Amino acid sequence: MAVSGNGKRKVPSDIEIAQSADIRPIGEIASLVGISDDQIESYGHYKAKVSLDVLKNNRKQKGKLILVTAISATSSGVGKSTVSVGLAQALRQREKDVMLCLREPSLGPCMGIKGGAAGGGYSQVIPMEDINLHFTGDIHAVSASHNLLSAMVDNSQHQGNPNGIDPRRVVWPRAVDMNDRSLRSIVVGLAGPLNGVPREDRFLITVASEVMAILCLARDLKDLEQRLGRIIVGYNFNREPVSASRIKAPGAMTALLRDAFKPNLVQTLEGGPALVHGGPFANIAHGCNSLVATRLALALCDYVVTEAGFGADLGAEKFFNIKCRYGGLHPDCVVLVASARAIKFQGGAKPKELDQENLEALVRGMSNLDAHVENIRKYGVPVVVALNSYLTDSRRETELLAKHCDKLGVPWSTTEVWEKGGEGGLDLADKVSAEIDAGRADFRYLYDVEEPVQQKIETIAREMYGADGVEYSTTARRNIAAIEKFGLGNLPVCMAKTQFSLSDNPTLLGRPTGFHITVREVIPSAGAGFLVALTGDIMTMPGLPKKPAAENIGVDKDGKIFGLF
Repeated sequence: MAVSGNGKRKVPSDIEIAQSADIRPIGEIASLVGISDDQIESYGHYKAKVSLDVLKNNRKQKGKLILVTAISATSSGVGKSTVSVGLAQALRQREKDVMLCLREPSLGPCMGIKGGAAGGGYSQVIPMEDINLHFTGDIHAVSASHNLLSAMVDNSQHQGNPNGIDPRRVVWPRAVDMNDRSLRSIVVGLAGPLNGVPREDRFLITVASEVMAILCLARDLKDLEQRLGRIIVGYNFNREPVSASRIKAPGAMTALLRDAFKPNLVQTLEGGPALVHGGPFANIAHGCNSLVATRLALALCDYVVTEAGFGADLGAEKFFNIKCRYGGLHPDCVVLVASARAIKFQGGAKPKELDQENLEALVRGMSNLDAHVENIRKYGVPVVVALNSYLTDSRRETELLAKHCDKLGVPWSTTEVWEKGGEGGLDLADKVSAEIDAGRADFRYLYDVEEPVQQKIETIAREMYGADGVEYSTTARRNIAAIEKFGLGNLPVCMAKTQFSLSDNPTLLGRPTGFHITVREVIPSAGAGFLVALTGDIMTMPGLPKKPAAENIGVDKDGKIFGLF
């Protein structure tokens, strides 16, 4: 139970709310959007895979696309998933034909510190515990597909190395969907010649895998297999790239992903349809749900609410410049989620003090909100600020935020979707609808992909982060030279950066100035179709915190899961 701001009323936990919900059979949810029983494959009573034939038979994209993003994050997030669910529920209460599209949660943060990604309070997708844990097994399938390629790369070297791969230059790691810092650097192939070729290796978290990114950007199974074939697994002794197709792995990898490629249909607490599919991180990957799920939703419904991970400097920037570019998408409105807690954090308040009124920190942190509003406007898409309320917010903090949004000239709405569900987001729904009806969206990309690699990186750094410039390590400069030599320089850029700051330094909060972004490596994800620029100390394998969320999770005598938020 959570205690309300007045200390008297108790609010059930997320899992208590979800487990007490009146959940409908998944066939009924499918029928709401014109999907018949023979077009779904049920996973129990309340989850289903949607046949790809539905998209083939509904190619026209009729829906209006709404992106939900946020200001820079706190360690526990800003409430973006909750607002996404609440907005979809509110639009449905306004009798709009709406589909929600979210990413699948990773077990890493679920068992770590951030928690799941199924929303919260009375704005959740359900069955919440299933979605946050194994769901339909998609992420496990991505792990299997990824690690099959790892095994085949090592086997190729063991069996005579026909592709001449230099064991010192194998770049394809292994993957597991867990935060496990001990796997960041390992050695494989030890204990004699029968056990392979000894070399250094590493694990990354599955949601940072290029296979996950490919699953989320592929348009169909054929495109999926072709993209898998373009993965660069390593370099030969002439320092030329060796692709997965040379290892003859894409066919089997695609077979392992066949069912995972189909979107997952579930429902909101209020019985609205939701597609939860794909799960790339936004700080170390592109951070958007699958393109096939978004296209399916746009074909079936008049309004589609989707989200992009972390702040607008990360997920939204990649949504616009990567996902929209490959999917031919044109967003109609952006909802920027902010909260008094997150703004106070950006203003220097300590994490343990975010529940306390602190007008000084709030004022200092508003510069972060300003930056994100300005950044979104650069894409030519109207923005509405959703002030996500918490039970601990003070009246003075709420009023100060509202006045600041008025000063910015941006539409805003105080949302209470955590506490009230769709009813708490009706004003937000009305303001989003008004922006869409006004037809002011004139979407444009931030950069031209044909620009040189360094110019694209510097455009993002200057325009999105407010940096004075970019510094490149010797390794990064060599990476860029090789990328351009092998004809990959015309790919969009995926910045791997901390989510806590507009800079690459997580301690520089608010709207920092006078800094440079440091790029230490640039890695071609040729299959996904982007270049990953690693900045600062960002890691592709997180670690667990001192007190992991997993310590509180268990199963009671009746088999019911508890402690999951």
